[in-house]
Amino acid sequence: MKKLVVVALCLLSFAGFAQEDMTVQKSVQGMVAQVQSQLVQLAEAFDESQYDWRPSEGVRSVREAILHTAAANYFLATKMGYASPEDVDWMNMESSIKGKENVIAALKASNEFILAKITEEKAATFDKEVDFGFMKLNRLSGLLVVLDHNAEHKGQLIAYARSNNVTPPWSQVN
Repeated sequence: MKKLVVVALCLLSFAGFAQEDMTVQKSVQGMVAQVQSQLVQLAEAFDESQYDWRPSEGVRSVREAILHTAAANYFLATKMGYASPEDVDWMNMESSIKGKENVIAALKASNEFILAKITEEKAATFDKEVDFGFMKLNRLSGLLVVLDHNAEHKGQLIAYARSNNVTPPWSQVN
């Protein structure tokens, strides 16, 4: 009986130290990372001369679409209560960052930032409301907005690529 009590106490103490189930966070993070990987591949596939191409007046250029996506990663995180890095001016990112290498570096940095924040989310607070400015959602929906927004602009950049005879790297036929 004494051994049974000791085993039970050990199991209870281990349960107390067990980490929260991160299935949702890891799943969303994996999906966002996949979309972001393809966004980076597209950004790298364009020639620097194509970065200022836009399909028509008043529509974001290739560079602006990439930087808008990067800035939105910071924006969405700040709305969820995470401070963006002090050296990042995401509000002026679209107009201030020039050059293909700088644009790709900004995109990669924002990707790393938001992916880290996704895993900081706690399942116990998924139902808490966040005011994103464009609508009020719960925190879990906020994570899904990150995925949706990145995917939306991946699609936009695929259309831009096809319009400029750039084949998305993952769809090239060898």
